[in-house]
Amino acid sequence: MNTVVTKILMGLAYVILAPVIGGLLEGLDRKISARMQRRVGPPLLQPFYDVGKLLHKQTINVIKSQSFLMMSYLLFMVITGVMFFIGTDILMCMFVMSTAAMFLYFAATVTSSPYSTIGASRELIQIMAYEPAVLLTCVGFYIVRKTFEVESIIKADDSAIKYLPGVFVAFVFVLTIKMRKSPFDISTSHHANQEVIKGVTAELGAKNLAFFQISEWYENVLLMGIIGLFVINSNPLSIPVAIAVILLVYFLEILIDNCSARMKYSNMLFLAWTVTLIASGCNIWLLMMILK
Repeated sequence: MNTVVTKILMGLAYVILAPVIGGLLEGLDRKISARMQRRVGPPLLQPFYDVGKLLHKQTINVIKSQSFLMMSYLLFMVITGVMFFIGTDILMCMFVMSTAAMFLYFAATVTSSPYSTIGASRELIQIMAYEPAVLLTCVGFYIVRKTFEVESIIKADDSAIKYLPGVFVAFVFVLTIKMRKSPFDISTSHHANQEVIKGVTAELGAKNLAFFQISEWYENVLLMGIIGLFVINSNPLSIPVAIAVILLVYFLEILIDNCSARMKYSNMLFLAWTVTLIASGCNIWLLMMILK
């Protein structure tokens, strides 16, 4: 099949399937979390029912620009995923994802709500905590494969995780921050029982809150795709292995979320940078010494 056609199909598949997969993963998250807490939990499809209900509600904005900023957040998150899954530059994908995060920050600050503003400030701190690990992940792929192109990275003869175990550990660590899981869910939380004030989502309602939720689904699928990138290579058998690793990492995030209490932002920043420096930094330094 023509390469351009394949890329178009991959992009369309991401746009259509990512919210479905992301919603199912969240439904699974809620079921497993409920079982861990000895509850029955909501149906697997409950996240779709919630978003459907939000989309049918009347939109009431605190300020008109909030809807534009939330739609931009969703749009840039979709663009990031499309770029990644059609095999373009992973470093550029991360820059576009950071741009998306800025739209969420501004959507929270324009309301002038003290709760939302505090959430936005915490969102910035979270970005400061995970960005070094995300950038070092891109650098690690470049050192091993001599390219930032996702399409070229997956065509290698062996898995990148073989050379980047420390980078993988650091990325999984900051994944807890990216997925807003406890103990790092300081800007907002998916669990209503954990926080009365919802941080960046405190002033979001109806469609804007639905846009936020759908954006999170797109982002989670993208993040799982990056986990898969550590494993997938030219051998087709690496694909089921990558899916198994993704499910294992996702379960690990749910387990951490249910076994830990929220910590202070200063501790999160210290831990994230320490793990990034030791695991990811040392891994890349050793690679540079070996490949010199």
